[in-house]
Amino acid sequence: MALDLRSKGGMNIVLLGPQGSGKGTQATLLQEKTCLPKISTGDLLREIAQGRTPLGEKIKSYQSKGLLVPDEIVVEVIKGRVQRKDCKNGFILEGFPRTLIQAEHLGKITAIDKVVVLKISDTEAVSRLSARRQCKKCNAIYGLNNLKINKCTKCGSDLYQREDDKPQAIKKRLKLYKKETEPLIKYYGKKVVEIDGSKSIENVLNNILKKLGV
Repeated sequence: MALDLRSKGGMNIVLLGPQGSGKGTQATLLQEKTCLPKISTGDLLREIAQGRTPLGEKIKSYQSKGLLVPDEIVVEVIKGRVQRKDCKNGFILEGFPRTLIQAEHLGKITAIDKVVVLKISDTEAVSRLSARRQCKKCNAIYGLNNLKINKCTKCGSDLYQREDDKPQAIKKRLKLYKKETEPLIKYYGKKVVEIDGSKSIENVLNNILKKLGV
């Protein structure tokens, strides 16, 4: 059963965690449980890149070269999104901020009430991500529980392993997370609630809700 946090004064939530910790899954479930809109930076940038606008073309130019979209563009995109009517009484932000500089920019746009940090070991992260497969056509993702599936159940296309989901690439991404994103835990201080992300999806969700006082 969903609890509409918008009617209780709302809550601006940031969801952090290393690759493979389940941020995307938990953000979606939190959206269903709290009625707060989920804002995924990756999804938002991809959506804009598909549009025929100057900003979309600029974002697409970076993504097509495998480059990170510059902070100033991401910040403007996030700013525009959190100012929409559906975010008036709260939101769940997943995938941003990733660095202290981004967190400082975010602080100038809006206040953050809670920062949920999903914690898993490097071994668990490598195990989860190296087992992940993605659909070549619709980009649906399949994890550890679907290792026997070789076709997308949504569109029937082939599945493949992304280059950044191979063990060596994962280890590099984890090092980057520890260097650039983990400092945000200290930055946000008392706003942080830490959750053991190695538990079952349902267990993690219940612990998040409990920590948020929902």
